[in-house]
Amino acid sequence: MAGPAPGPPVPSSAPPRAALTALPPKRFAPRSTHSLHRRENLAARRVIDRTPFVSLGGSRKREIALTFDDGPGPETARLLEHLRHLHVRATFFWVGRSVREFPEVAREELREGHAVGNHTERHSVMAALPEDLQRAEIETEATRAQSIGLAASGLFRPPYGSFNRATLKVLASLRMLMVLWSVDAQDYRLPGASVIIKRVLDGARPGAIVLLHDGGGNRSQTLAAVPLIVRELRRRGFRLVTVPELLLDNRPSSHQAVPLNVGG
Repeated sequence: MAGPAPGPPVPSSAPPRAALTALPPKRFAPRSTHSLHRRENLAARRVIDRTPFVSLGGSRKREIALTFDDGPGPETARLLEHLRHLHVRATFFWVGRSVREFPEVAREELREGHAVGNHTERHSVMAALPEDLQRAEIETEATRAQSIGLAASGLFRPPYGSFNRATLKVLASLRMLMVLWSVDAQDYRLPGASVIIKRVLDGARPGAIVLLHDGGGNRSQTLAAVPLIVRELRRRGFRLVTVPELLLDNRPSSHQAVPLNVGG
């Protein structure tokens, strides 16, 4: 078990002078859930026509997307408080059984305008399942999410980064975009808040998609790291956006890389 999380690391190198002027965060206020979901699905559909998955957005704007997997969980409500105070919207990939356990927290994510994606019903290793069971994992989670108010989601993230041709075939039939990542904080390993912060900052670049977790285990270190990550990214001139916003603002390349390391 890791000890108390130390303070944030000192960045190893100074950012370019032009990046030192942080962009002001967008004002955080509730949005129309249905119009937001329509926009999210539009973003996914536009990208699906060019590539079946994304791990990195474009580089035209200094934008980064924070994403959280495996929730909602016992500590998600506290994370939402942090994000509210920081005026940040993130992207959450829900596990269906977690939604069943924490439906009110999931509804709060929707009310506050966060983007939501599908992370299967049981956090299953997709490549280990036949095509029909892969489809069932995705569709069962989607039905559960819709039962608490999510109109639809065009985003999917495979647990452990596990997928195969059958996964892509199912997603194509459902018109869903697979969202991978370019920065893996490996916070599920509980390395300490300072390590989580350093991994995210070291990987920060325009269009980055950051993998973090809000469910599936002890996420206290992630909670401690997130405010410091956000403040430092803003100091470097980045704006924090949802994955759909990233896709719409920074059109990703059709040549996407599969991450070398997979997360939970």
